[in-house]
Amino acid sequence: MPVPGINFTDQQSFLPENIKGKTYILRLLIYYLRRMKLSLITLTIGGFGIGMTEFVMMGILPDISHAMNVSIPVTGYLVSSYALGVVLGAPLLVGLAGNYPPKKILIGLMVMFTIFNGLSAFAPNYELLFISRLFAGLPHGAFFGVGAVVASRLADPGREARAVSVMFAGLTIANTIGVPLGTFIGHNFSWRITFVIIALIGLFAIWSIKSWLPELPAAKNKNIRKDLKLFTRLQPWLVIGITAIGTGGFFAWFSYIAPLLTEVSGFGSNAITPILVLTGLGMALGNFIGGRLADSHSPAIATCLLLLAMVGSLITVSLVSQYQIPALAMAFVTGALAFSVASPIQILMINAAKGSEMLASSLSQAGFNIGNAIGAYLGGLPIAAGLGYTSPEWVGAGLAFAGFLIALVIVFRKNENLKTT
Repeated sequence: MPVPGINFTDQQSFLPENIKGKTYILRLLIYYLRRMKLSLITLTIGGFGIGMTEFVMMGILPDISHAMNVSIPVTGYLVSSYALGVVLGAPLLVGLAGNYPPKKILIGLMVMFTIFNGLSAFAPNYELLFISRLFAGLPHGAFFGVGAVVASRLADPGREARAVSVMFAGLTIANTIGVPLGTFIGHNFSWRITFVIIALIGLFAIWSIKSWLPELPAAKNKNIRKDLKLFTRLQPWLVIGITAIGTGGFFAWFSYIAPLLTEVSGFGSNAITPILVLTGLGMALGNFIGGRLADSHSPAIATCLLLLAMVGSLITVSLVSQYQIPALAMAFVTGALAFSVASPIQILMINAAKGSEMLASSLSQAGFNIGNAIGAYLGGLPIAAGLGYTSPEWVGAGLAFAGFLIALVIVFRKNENLKTT
């Protein structure tokens, strides 16, 4: 999920000194990862590489702009090209590869990821870099779509959402460690080295999938026409709506977090990166909490509760951002709530698309990118109207509430189906 409008270039420190408990959270994440199956860790590694290549672009845009001798706005199209690749690649690659075993599909996707990130490192001009970024985005949605189905198959009974959260942990760890590190290297050495590192992570992901992921059977009698019947059902459309609209609430806030923190909260520009790392830690913790909540209740109820909590969180951000300590606390909390909904939504989509799980799951990732675009665009409108940097939070709260209402429809439909059976 690319995040426009954020500057990661200031790298004086990774975390502000006044944030307590940061090492405890990292130790907690390591503890959870060590308890997980190696087969699931392979998905975490792939997710880490994908998260790093997606989010690090915002940090190294000025460096690429200078190196390629193009303006910052034009360089920003590299973010859009990656997002376009995600939206196009999610259904296309899953549809083409549906008859192959999941292990081979994941290896193929990571090979594509590695090749095009490697080409990004050596692109001689802006045009070839744009194309490389487009193709680097193609395997993104398909990897998470296939990976979510694989994780749910490998999970112990009743732990499916937690298994999916292990895969999404790669994204949160990328935000916490990979993006600041990649940005630091890109800013102080070369942005090309950052992409070389990402390609090396891709190679490691290929090796880990080949070595640790068990063979799983391919779907029987798989054909694209059968998969396309997914679009004739209401439930998958409702889940896509939750993803595209509900998560847009998060992006309405996150897309403009840098000016909010500097212009409203009064932080210096050198504090932005550490605060974003703090937000990344919240995302990592929230990801595991969301998985547990979905397993202990139900994905639909968990999605309702978390989106409603997101509404309250975004309104609170708008009200307390002028105070630095509450602003820090809400950056952590809002980040946690944002990623806590990822696993429940993914399980909702898998459950809603029996027989077309991989295609449906990959569409969720396309939905997240649509949510990114919707949130960033609508969140920028009140700023352009002169309403200030706390106004996007109210737009975000409205989007999150709309997502909550859609999730509520799923809960009611499920209850009605239970009554009639």
